[in-house]
Amino acid sequence: MSETRAAYRYALSLLEVAEEFKALDAVGADVDHLGSVLRSSPEFRRFVRSPIIRAEKKRAVMGELFQGKMSDVTYKFLLLLVAKNRAAILPEIVAEFKRLRDERLGIMEVTVRSAVALGAGQEKDLIAHLERVTKKHVRMNASVDASLIGGLALRYGDTVWDGSVRRQLASLRQRLIEGNA
Repeated sequence: MSETRAAYRYALSLLEVAEEFKALDAVGADVDHLGSVLRSSPEFRRFVRSPIIRAEKKRAVMGELFQGKMSDVTYKFLLLLVAKNRAAILPEIVAEFKRLRDERLGIMEVTVRSAVALGAGQEKDLIAHLERVTKKHVRMNASVDASLIGGLALRYGDTVWDGSVRRQLASLRQRLIEGNA
């Protein structure tokens, strides 16, 4: 089974168990914490991915790090991953769990790049517009990209909308080259 497929199945199982035990918020917070630990600690990433470290050692370290500090559902899930020799795909499971949770809760992640920082009012208006258009709750990640020259570019799901001056200039240039201006 491919790693991506296995990560999807484990993440879906964790999500379903969390919903069954009415612990989705707690498990979600635990998974978010695991994600931040994986991002911030290359040592922990190497530890979970190492095929050399025995399951007993991994179980003991997981116990020291997480027992009593996260929900029982999440902790038992980590021990299951170690027992099934699947701890190596923990980073993929974390990403897949977040995606599935957002999908179930009707939350859409939107990435916005703008030439200058958006004001609070502009962000609020953009979020409101996107929520009306998509019929989902929007979680926006905004960043400044001066190379856009002006305007903004956003991405949500498979949709990319580029209203930047840079793209418009590139389009105009292409039309001039083709003689269609």
